[in-house]
Amino acid sequence: MTQVVKVQGLQKRFGKFLALSDVTFTVEAGEVVGFIGPNGAGKSTTIRTLLGIIKRDAGSAEIFGKDVWKDSIEIHKRISYVPGDVTLWGNLTGGEIIDLFIKLHGAGDKEKRDYLIKRFELDPKKKAKGYSKGNRQKVGLIAALSVDSDLYIFDEPTSGLDPLMEHIFQEEVEKIKESGKSILLSSHILSEVERLADKVVIIRQGEIVETGTLDELRHLTRSTVTLETEGDVAKMATENGVHDFTQKDNQATFSADNQQMNDILLQATKLGVKKFEAVPPTLDDLFMRHYEG
Repeated sequence: MTQVVKVQGLQKRFGKFLALSDVTFTVEAGEVVGFIGPNGAGKSTTIRTLLGIIKRDAGSAEIFGKDVWKDSIEIHKRISYVPGDVTLWGNLTGGEIIDLFIKLHGAGDKEKRDYLIKRFELDPKKKAKGYSKGNRQKVGLIAALSVDSDLYIFDEPTSGLDPLMEHIFQEEVEKIKESGKSILLSSHILSEVERLADKVVIIRQGEIVETGTLDELRHLTRSTVTLETEGDVAKMATENGVHDFTQKDNQATFSADNQQMNDILLQATKLGVKKFEAVPPTLDDLFMRHYEG
C-alpha cells in the first residue's frame, strides 16, 4: 500500500515544554486511522504540524511524499480538514461560508453540498454569528465532505453534535472510506473510532504508546467471561489466565487472557458448562489500560 502520511520521530517544544517527544506512525492509502489520547497528549499539535501550521523541531513528516512544512500549499490542494472548534465569519450565512470553502478548495460538488445540508439539518440562510457550536461544526463538516480530497483530517469533528448527527457523520465517513480515501480521525468518542478505524494510534504525553489494527490490539487485552457450571465454579479461580474472579451462587465473572482461553474452556467443561459467555475487549478497555494511574 502507498503511504499517504508518514511521520517519523516527530518532536515539538513550546519553550521548556516538550509537547511531542517521539511520534511515529503512518496512514496508508484507503486506510482510516483512529488517533486517540486525552487532552494534552499531543493529538492537535501533531495534526497542526501535519497541516504546516506549526513547524516541527525534529523528525520528519510527509503527506503524499511531500514535506508538510515546505510543501504545505501543494498538500492542501488534496486534503480536507475539520478542527474541533470551527471558527466562522459571523456576518456570512452558513451557506455562503460553505460555498467559499468549496471554491477555495476548487473540487467541490454542489449536489453533494445540498444533500449534506439536508442530512445535517443545517439552516444555510442563517448568519454564522447566530449558530450554536454544533451548527458551526456542521458547516465545517459539510464543507469538508462536499469536496473530493485524497486525505481527510478530522480533529474531534463531532464536538458539540448530538448523537443523531454523530451517527450521520459516521455514515458519511464510511462512504468516504468505501471510495478508497484516507482518513486521520482524532476523537474522544472511542465507539466512533472503533466503528470507523482500520488502525488505532494511541498517544500519551507526546509519545505513541500503541499502534495496530483493532484485532491486533485486542490480543493485548483480556476478554470478560461469564461462566456458570454444574460443579463448583470456584475451582476456576486458580486456573492460569484467570484474573479478577468474582462469584455469585454458581456463576462466576472474570477476565481471561486470550492466549489461555482454550485451556480455560477445557477446564470449564470438566465442571459441566451451563453458560459460557466471552466478550472481547473494547477499545475503551485498551485505552484505559494505558491511562489508569
